[in-house]
Amino acid sequence: MSRPTPLQVDDDELALLTDLYQLTMTQAYWKEAMHEVATFSLFFRRLPPQRRFMLACGQQHAAEVASRLRFTDGALARLASVDHFESGFLDWLANWRFEGDIWTLPEGTPVFANEPLLEVDAPIAQAQLLESLVMNLVQLETVLASKAVRIVMAARGRPVVDFGMRRMHGVDAAVRGVRAYRTAGLAGTSNVLGGLRHDLALNGTMAHSYVLAHDSEREAFRDFARYYPDTTLLVDTHDTLAGVRLAIELMRDAPELRIGAIRLDSGDLGELAKGARALLDEAGHEDIRIVASSGLDEQAIEALLADGAPIDAFGVGTQMGVAADAPVIDLSYKLVEYAGTPRVKHSTGKINLPGRKQVFRRRDATGHFRGDIIAGRDEAIEAATPLLMPSVKGGRPVPEAMALADTARERVARALTRLPATLRRLDHGESGYPVALSAALQRRVARD
Repeated sequence: MSRPTPLQVDDDELALLTDLYQLTMTQAYWKEAMHEVATFSLFFRRLPPQRRFMLACGQQHAAEVASRLRFTDGALARLASVDHFESGFLDWLANWRFEGDIWTLPEGTPVFANEPLLEVDAPIAQAQLLESLVMNLVQLETVLASKAVRIVMAARGRPVVDFGMRRMHGVDAAVRGVRAYRTAGLAGTSNVLGGLRHDLALNGTMAHSYVLAHDSEREAFRDFARYYPDTTLLVDTHDTLAGVRLAIELMRDAPELRIGAIRLDSGDLGELAKGARALLDEAGHEDIRIVASSGLDEQAIEALLADGAPIDAFGVGTQMGVAADAPVIDLSYKLVEYAGTPRVKHSTGKINLPGRKQVFRRRDATGHFRGDIIAGRDEAIEAATPLLMPSVKGGRPVPEAMALADTARERVARALTRLPATLRRLDHGESGYPVALSAALQRRVARD
């Protein structure tokens, strides 16, 4: 009997989670004795049209993963079955360790075009091998966090819960997505493994199948409320407002039953919320909340609240889980320095900024962001805060830097109060946020 195919990549397989050309280039570096230090920069050249900023997420996670990457005996045996690699190179990989430095933006930092989310300084064969894995880790979490934070903004302080696991792109995305959602400010998730792994509150109620499995909706409501005091009842299996009336009757006839909320999952959510609120208030249940779900995104939530829908919380699934309107950012991981010499790619439309860099953020007197400057890493910019910091030094995680990932949620909440008003808008449009190059970096770009 063959061994079952695992659902997820094990840690001891991560070194193989790369593109073939990373390994063939690394072998070529080894053969040519190219061991000088290189700097690679991870960035995107333009914002998706649907985004006014991106929320950098996953880069500290990626840095930590890089620090413990190893080629195990099992991984090397599998590589040996591929014709491309010499035995001497595989022996060299057996002792491969990342020994360089990784500079990252703190998790949850708003980021703009051409600003490095991270930079890697290491012997070129070490830095090259990180490319595919780092891009995968940062791409997913940044895309999902950037979508989720828009939904948080649209909800205007009302709790948002992740319902998206079933339609996300694989189990890895579903679990790691919860980490991004926690950073963005979601209140909870229905994903048990994701919530437990990433310390986000678990939320959920019943499905329509539970109601349909009973002989009557009344019986289903009564039993569920008895098992789970202060629960949320799904009232739209048949007729939504009739379901609300039934819940009210149950509480009248059995005062010991406590219902915390009702959930609307179909129909005209705004009108149904208004009708349900009126029925609940008339019956003296002003404390029972209304939760809405069903195909929601930030535009739908914004429209509901603008119309005065009395909705207290939102469950958001597919649109957030696959970041439907902007599912990808065109991340690049480019060599910008080798052996102390800045390097520039001059391909049309794909020029990169040479050399090791730093991002400086300027604020006005009230603390609001008023613009960024991309500069050389050794530069100092007056009245501006440097954002990139060493998260890995000499191949080892920097504890005080890694600890910042634990406060990413609070960092995002603060940042949302400091973003210019134009960046907090949810419609499509240019961000208008100024990102400039320092004079020294401009001269380097022109020279190189």
